[in-house]
Amino acid sequence: MLSQSEIDALLYAIRTGEIDPVAEQRANAQPRVRVYDFRRAMRFSKDHLRVLRRMHEHFCRLLTSQLSGQLRSVPQIQVESVDQVPYDEFIRSIPPLTVLQVYDMHPLEGRMVMEMDPQVVFAMLDKFMGGDSAGPYRVRELTDIEVSLFRRLFENLPSILAEAWKSVIDLDPQFVSLESNPQFLQLTTPNETVLVVTLGVRVGETTGLVNLCIPHVTIEPVLSKLSNRYYMDPAFQSGRRQVNDELRAKLLSVPVDVRVEVGQAELTVREVLDLCEGDTIVLRQTIRDPALVYVDGRPAFLGSVGKRNRVYAVKIVGPWEGDADGGR
Repeated sequence: MLSQSEIDALLYAIRTGEIDPVAEQRANAQPRVRVYDFRRAMRFSKDHLRVLRRMHEHFCRLLTSQLSGQLRSVPQIQVESVDQVPYDEFIRSIPPLTVLQVYDMHPLEGRMVMEMDPQVVFAMLDKFMGGDSAGPYRVRELTDIEVSLFRRLFENLPSILAEAWKSVIDLDPQFVSLESNPQFLQLTTPNETVLVVTLGVRVGETTGLVNLCIPHVTIEPVLSKLSNRYYMDPAFQSGRRQVNDELRAKLLSVPVDVRVEVGQAELTVREVLDLCEGDTIVLRQTIRDPALVYVDGRPAFLGSVGKRNRVYAVKIVGPWEGDADGGR
């Protein structure tokens, strides 16, 4: 939108000849050429990248929760970027000595690699063994003991991946190998487009990056599901509602214990020992006071005691409002 002063300036420029409307129209009519690099084929649309980002943000939350229990501290993991690059460019961008976990993406064809900054790996192992993760650490290959500890630390990663991708496909990832030299990693052809999800990780005072690399040919069978339209599809929503209805039906059939407290009385030990048949205990409540209804040991409602079909019954008269310990 142009302001009135901008409109007046534009009309003045046309009248004085500073702007030639005919030349401008001719220039706009000419075809415009956009530079395109065939070595950097854009296989993923912006919609695909947005959905993949949301999926891996969920992956970060799950991974943070899993690592928090093992490291006895809360690491910070978040998605920094989601991009598509040639595989050769990805290999050249990572250091010559790193930590690479390779996973099979069954039932999808192909494999995924998770590249981790050695500083982050050593900080996690330090925390895992009760240290303070005070880096920086000398970059070197992992020893056999460190490999064993590292495998134990990330043994639940396949299930986390499966949970993050559950809304798109039922994955069954399997750990394949642990590598340190990216030149020995043959994930796909050098010019093939790969999805690179970069995660920022902070463990104590140590920070670093973790890269998830997935070839385009691996994700291609499910590209049609990586869109907002898929999530808004009525069939998808009806399927989710069906699952919610089934959960609700199962929860409604769970039995709970319900008891009613008619009243309370306070007696001494002597008075309790002296009780015998025919004695009367006077309660604090009057007959008009509501009774307290407990559900699974917790006060929930106020009720009125009476009879229905010659059986004692309680009529709910309202919700209970009081302290957590059961007092009003």
